[in-house]
Amino acid sequence: MNHSSLPFEDLPPNASGLDDTLQRLQLEEMLAKYFYDACHPQQQALLSNCEWYITTYSEAPTLIIECPDQIVNWQVLKSLVKIGVVLKRIAKKGKIRVSSPGSKAAPFEMRVDELPVYRYPN
Repeated sequence: MNHSSLPFEDLPPNASGLDDTLQRLQLEEMLAKYFYDACHPQQQALLSNCEWYITTYSEAPTLIIECPDQIVNWQVLKSLVKIGVVLKRIAKKGKIRVSSPGSKAAPFEMRVDELPVYRYPN
């Protein structure tokens, strides 16, 4: 069969595209596991109350944290520097995006290279 005569949507999937997608999913899964294992038990407990994952679709690996309510959202935001320090170990140009369902506000987003701005003097 001559594939060049078929319209684009009728062509078989590009094998390299499928391989790339599978590799990206495996990378994201491994980054998430490494990140979670590197977190302190308090951060692990906090993350377990949320839906979270790491995506590599943007220019930098991004930790997405979706909080179930405003209380957990506030707890996550208070722990953001500690979470960011862990993420920075595996992604020097990583980002964190925190959102709460039902909130009409845009999600809070920060880059791990901005951590010094968010640290308070002791």
